[in-house]
Amino acid sequence: MAKSDDFGFGTQIRKSPYFDATVRWGAKAFSVYNHMYIPRDFGDPEQNFWNLINDAILCDVAVERQVEITGPDAAKFVQTLTPRDLSKMAVGQCKYVLITNAQGGILNDPILLRLAENHFWISLADSDILLWAQGVAVHAGMDVTIREPDVSPLQLQGPKSGEVMKALFGDSIMDLKYYWLRAVELDGIPLIVSRTGWSSELGYELYLQDGSRGDELWEKIMEAGKPFGLKPGHTSSIRRIEGGMLSYHADADINTNPYELGLGRLVNLDIEAEFIGKAALRRFKEEGVSRKQVGLVIDGAPLKGPNTTFWTISKDGAPIGRVTSAVYSPRLKQNIALAMVSADSVDVGAEVEVATASGPARAMIVERPFYDPQKKLAAA
Repeated sequence: MAKSDDFGFGTQIRKSPYFDATVRWGAKAFSVYNHMYIPRDFGDPEQNFWNLINDAILCDVAVERQVEITGPDAAKFVQTLTPRDLSKMAVGQCKYVLITNAQGGILNDPILLRLAENHFWISLADSDILLWAQGVAVHAGMDVTIREPDVSPLQLQGPKSGEVMKALFGDSIMDLKYYWLRAVELDGIPLIVSRTGWSSELGYELYLQDGSRGDELWEKIMEAGKPFGLKPGHTSSIRRIEGGMLSYHADADINTNPYELGLGRLVNLDIEAEFIGKAALRRFKEEGVSRKQVGLVIDGAPLKGPNTTFWTISKDGAPIGRVTSAVYSPRLKQNIALAMVSADSVDVGAEVEVATASGPARAMIVERPFYDPQKKLAAA
């Protein structure tokens, strides 16, 4: 059995409040995300996928750091960071948003939580938005305080996650709606829980607000989940690619704009607020984009794991783009991928060639997401 000291990048990489618990429960490998360890291996990733879609898994995602924005101008300031219209966002609501720079490039695609009228958390993907937000605030002339609070999320995901939540918090937790949050306590442990997650399945995130109680919280959840088949796990590349969910730095980065990803619905150019990137995004909308994200089904033997490099895509011998995320789906019995290709090469049904790690392979452009496109499982 691995010990926590077996993993070491040095003290500059932070450990989550759940680190020791995940090692105790079988975490075999970690990577680094937002300058922290994140468990990436509890054994067989295919079994992790089946555990997720059949029962439930508990994932340490404390790497989803929070940027807390408070103060009299908090709502106005948050709106300057994102092109999504927040004017109707209620206290207790969550929204998937994009944070863009002046060139319209995506800096992060977080979940925004509104805890009170002037109290927000930005729950981050992998990039330093704390520094960006503090920098934006310097000359903004707004009365805000921006910091990283003592908050560490867990994800409880899968069709039986609701039963586990009911065992932990009682029947009343069942009225928590998709993309809403609630403050709760578990035996005195302070939490915010939201009906969100990075799995495209029914799921919840539990935001611990006292890092000293991480080990205790992990064990309480695993104990409550035992009758429902709850397993320790890690975020599933298989399931998130099936669901067409983005992984920042892979499927999007600072040079990607929302329209290339088909996320124009998250850009509201008609609002009064002069959010960062507004002029650039208006230009992209008017002029169109030169490339777009598509889905691919790749022929050949099952991929051994997710791609670790960007694979070139060619059509009629000429490069037209690259695969950003690829994996074998044991449920669909197909190699599936998200890719960015030139806008004149996005016809569904078009055949292309992909330079995979094991050699060239034929592929076909398809619609994405690959499974449950209406997100009925997550929103049920």
